[in-house]
Amino acid sequence: MSVVDLSKQVALGIDIGGTNTKFGLVNHRGQILTKGSLSTDQYGTPEEFVDALYSEIQPLIEEFSDSGIEGIGVGAPNANYYRGTIELAPNLPWKGVISFADLMTAKFNSPCKMTNDANAAALGEMMYGAARGMRDFIMITLGTGVGSGIVSGGHLIYGSDGFAGELGHTIVKPGGRKHWSTGSEGSLESYASATGIAITAKKMRAEFPESMLNQYPEESINSKTVHECALKGDPVAVEVFRYTGQKLGEALANFVMFSSPQAILLFGGVIKAGDFILKPAKLHMERNLLPIFRNKVRLVFSELDEADAAILGASALVWEK
Repeated sequence: MSVVDLSKQVALGIDIGGTNTKFGLVNHRGQILTKGSLSTDQYGTPEEFVDALYSEIQPLIEEFSDSGIEGIGVGAPNANYYRGTIELAPNLPWKGVISFADLMTAKFNSPCKMTNDANAAALGEMMYGAARGMRDFIMITLGTGVGSGIVSGGHLIYGSDGFAGELGHTIVKPGGRKHWSTGSEGSLESYASATGIAITAKKMRAEFPESMLNQYPEESINSKTVHECALKGDPVAVEVFRYTGQKLGEALANFVMFSSPQAILLFGGVIKAGDFILKPAKLHMERNLLPIFRNKVRLVFSELDEADAAILGASALVWEK
């Protein structure tokens, strides 16, 4: 019987964004052996993009792996896990339905699996981060938008068509704020994302001229400047995060009663606000839960480095059984 040295096995993780694509070679321990990036929007067709990826990555595979790669994991917007396709992604240069996994397999001669970036983050957290050992949890990514990945019984929930788990687009305030992209009214993303926080801050600072937020030009108001003002004790900035945390917590209560997770993991730039957003989120989550669910679900910050999480999450698709 042959002995397999898992430490020598390497996965290729790729995170495709609208502007940039990041990639890395990752071993079983979650160590990134090497990584790089290239511009997504420079390539007019997906075939040209895959050719460029191959030119960048193949020399790294030859340098860092004696036996090639075990497989390819890709995180991408509107990626369909079942079909290996990118479908109608609004922020990518290629339109329609793209059989991206097939293109990658043909070029690299290696199996390729795909999912969206939030699902990839959940897998990465389960394999390398704070969700190790958990079989039931929800990953919420709070960045420019709000993404999510739902893990139940140790498996990601993909649904019948591969697109389940869009918790950021669930409605938390019927008839509320109109989303800048989808046009829906009152979605979680329109309140709890970095974009939503900026909208809230601009609205509140107009109502309170004495706020420190008025020291910044309109285009500089973002979650970072709100955090800076909150740290200096500005009550309006603190209220922006309290209100954001309330909306997030109310939504989390619904999510908890849907899947009864062990924990909810929070990831992304917005969580740098720390207790300014975490405390009201926890308060309003517990307040809106049925008694049977209360004080059972932890809110946990991600343990993955933000710069590498997308690569790690994508690579986890390769090791997933």
